[in-house]
Amino acid sequence: MRNDALRSKRWNMLHPLDPPKKSYIETVLAEEQGVFVAVSDNLKIVPDQIAPWVPGGLMTLGTDGYGRSDTRERLRRFFEVDAESTVIATLHALAEKGQVDKRVVGKAIKDLGMDPEKAYPALV
Repeated sequence: MRNDALRSKRWNMLHPLDPPKKSYIETVLAEEQGVFVAVSDNLKIVPDQIAPWVPGGLMTLGTDGYGRSDTRERLRRFFEVDAESTVIATLHALAEKGQVDKRVVGKAIKDLGMDPEKAYPALV
């Protein structure tokens, strides 16, 4: 998808007088509403590769760094890519767009047992 988007971008740059081309991802997401969240057990740079072409931006979560967990469940919690982290990221993205109150995010952090003071996983 990234290569397709880069090809369209290059084509548009080199054909300034022609109607611009849209990449596959721009075409597929053009009519979609809301926020876009990508969650991966890989590095967050993987979904970040298409972020410039996602309308309204892309919230990405990924497992940057080295995990020291004995189970997949704990690994996902450590890297904040578990279900609870996904809910918080989605609510945060909605709050950034003014679609939910930021207090909803704060309540979810508390209700879902997230530690907002926990060290950033990629730096641990």
